[in-house]
Amino acid sequence: MKNTRIKTSDLKKDDQHSFAKPQKAIITHLNWNATIDFETKTINAIAQFNIQKYPNVTEIILDTKNLDIEKIWRNKDDSVDFVLKEQVEILGQALHIPLTKETETISIQYKTFPDSEALQWLSAQQTAGDSPFLFTQSQAILCRSWIPIQDSPGIRFTYEAQVKVPKGNLAIMSAENPQEVDSTGNYNFKMQQPIPAYLMALAVGDLEYYKTGPETGIYAEPATMEKAVKDLEDLQSFLETAEELYGNYRWGQFDVLILPPSFPFGGMENPRLTFATPTILSGDKSLVSLIAHELAHSWSGNLVTNATWNDFWLNEGFTVYFEYRIMEALYGKDYSEMLASISHKELRGEAKELIDNGNAKDTHLKLDLAGRNPDVGMTAIAYDKGYFFLKYIEELTGREKFDDFLKQYFTEHAFESINTEQFLLYMEQNLFGKHNIPMPKDLFSNWVYGSGIPENLPKPNSERFRNVEQSIAKWLNTENIDTLKCQDWSTHEFLHFFHQLPDSIEYSEVQALDEKFDFTNGGNSEILAEWFLLSIKKEYRPAYGAMENFLINTGRKKFLMPLYGELAKTENGKRIALNIYKKARQNYHYVSYNSLDKLLNYQTD
Repeated sequence: MKNTRIKTSDLKKDDQHSFAKPQKAIITHLNWNATIDFETKTINAIAQFNIQKYPNVTEIILDTKNLDIEKIWRNKDDSVDFVLKEQVEILGQALHIPLTKETETISIQYKTFPDSEALQWLSAQQTAGDSPFLFTQSQAILCRSWIPIQDSPGIRFTYEAQVKVPKGNLAIMSAENPQEVDSTGNYNFKMQQPIPAYLMALAVGDLEYYKTGPETGIYAEPATMEKAVKDLEDLQSFLETAEELYGNYRWGQFDVLILPPSFPFGGMENPRLTFATPTILSGDKSLVSLIAHELAHSWSGNLVTNATWNDFWLNEGFTVYFEYRIMEALYGKDYSEMLASISHKELRGEAKELIDNGNAKDTHLKLDLAGRNPDVGMTAIAYDKGYFFLKYIEELTGREKFDDFLKQYFTEHAFESINTEQFLLYMEQNLFGKHNIPMPKDLFSNWVYGSGIPENLPKPNSERFRNVEQSIAKWLNTENIDTLKCQDWSTHEFLHFFHQLPDSIEYSEVQALDEKFDFTNGGNSEILAEWFLLSIKKEYRPAYGAMENFLINTGRKKFLMPLYGELAKTENGKRIALNIYKKARQNYHYVSYNSLDKLLNYQTD
């Protein structure tokens, strides 16, 4: 195959997931004035935008979804008639606002509805304390469901906000944040660096702050804070290690918010305020690589952003690569090789599943998500195939040259959005060309535009994982469970242990594992998820009560989809899954229950 070369026409394309027309008019700054109402589960707000328009442009188009638009005016008080187009599946409604030559700002008065897809309103019973909680999840295209906006990663803006919340609550955003509760319930925010809409974030609740370093700290509910500090006390070291690798941190502050358990992701890289699931709090810091991942996004994703969701690998592949480099610098090469080995397994499994299901094109790094929810692209392909592509480039060019290239890339494209074709051209010229390094002819066609897993996929080498495999073999050969010496295993070694167990393992052996290690009553969410998966496969009923409790009280999609999916493979399992889901669904975010409804063919009333 010949290498896929880049055409100039590929360098500027519309975002298929936004109604905005950036070639005509764009937002440049947002002033957001909002009141948070827990009783009605609504936000009442005015969004005022500074805009930039090109000559003779007569309108600006924003993205909305399930918003009650009450009034719009230009400049100070020039009220206008606007057009809210018909609903389009996935995308919502286009909001057309007429402009004049004199228009410098537009203001939109609106309110959200209780079922806004980006907002999760939690009752006191759904939190770690005794107060209600609100958090947002804007990625990928859900910001439009709480702010009328140009909801494209290719459009960046600065913002400031004035937010009123019920007294006694702390409000924080992806901006400069307060560290103490204001007795009046009024908070002011400023984000001076331009960001895309998917990085807009807000959380409101009974929160406190713990400073871990000059530029780092933790927000959490009081009941969670002690556990959070134990696992995240090294945040400042993480930040300093990242800066040594790829240059100055450009966002001022790096704080982490530990959310209630319904948060659907492991983490969300909102600038200055990473959101994180409490499932990373293991008590032994063994799951903090997720924080390294979100921190890495401060360069890849937040600083240099994928122009469209078809280019999602530019955000995530770079971030996984950077995450593993941080963990290698902090904890050694074999630690990062364990992480890479897990990625290797997950990538092969997900690529096979996509191909077997007739979705081979979704194993390309450059995706085509037209007409589909961009969440479809949030797979191991973007994360892990993207990582191994960059790892392969490192092997081709040498780590020192590749590191210099990445520093240059982040510096020259800071606060910009870039697509796949632009990056490949930039790499061709500034890495391979600059150092006269031959570039394989099929590099792009194999890795970026080709299906499946390339034959030259780098293979991780973990001695610690080999020791795990030897332990499994010794146990199964001797049938003596006491030969399993795993007291000093990390979470990753336990995960590898479960991944390497043969399908032929018997019920009695599962029972023996539980009797010796008490996995059913463990507190590590990653290990629990793997244990419950094994329990379902072997119908190990003693674990089902704990599994039900786990599913009801954990909203992380990464855990929910495999467990419900495995249950749904049998008729009896499907009944168990639906029985649990009816109790648990109210605790899940839209991102999770939207996928689970389809998986379980669940019909809401």
